[in-house]
Amino acid sequence: MTPAINVARKAKITHKVHEYSHDPASESYGLEAAEKLGVDDARVFKTLVVQLDNEALAVGVVPVAAMLSMKLIAKAAGAKKATMANRADVERSTGYVLGGVSPVGQKKHLKTFIDASAREHDTIFVSAGRRGLELEICPTDLQALTNGDFAEIAQ
Repeated sequence: MTPAINVARKAKITHKVHEYSHDPASESYGLEAAEKLGVDDARVFKTLVVQLDNEALAVGVVPVAAMLSMKLIAKAAGAKKATMANRADVERSTGYVLGGVSPVGQKKHLKTFIDASAREHDTIFVSAGRRGLELEICPTDLQALTNGDFAEIAQ
């Protein structure tokens, strides 16, 4: 059980937990998840934490085959600039290890932006809080659980 799964259960939202055998040599956790679960990679989303120019952290949730645009997430967050947050800050603020960061159930609530492409799918997959564990969820339920905003943040 992870904090992400606990939050989804407590909120009584419809979700499914999918587990697969994670290969530690894998270079892309998200693409590995799509392949091992037999799911179109457009439905599997990665969770990335950025540092804004005001030192605040924010979360971007984008398809695993896409890249997070620093310019677009900064604009969505009302900042001038965004850079990838360092590992220690990510793990300390979310409570998750890199490769297993979930947008749900983080230790500190961070402003969350979900790429607008998520709305094209009935359900999407996000990390459930550890490598090899995915949470399948309706995009609007993810938005509600994270108090997030949909925005064009992928490139």
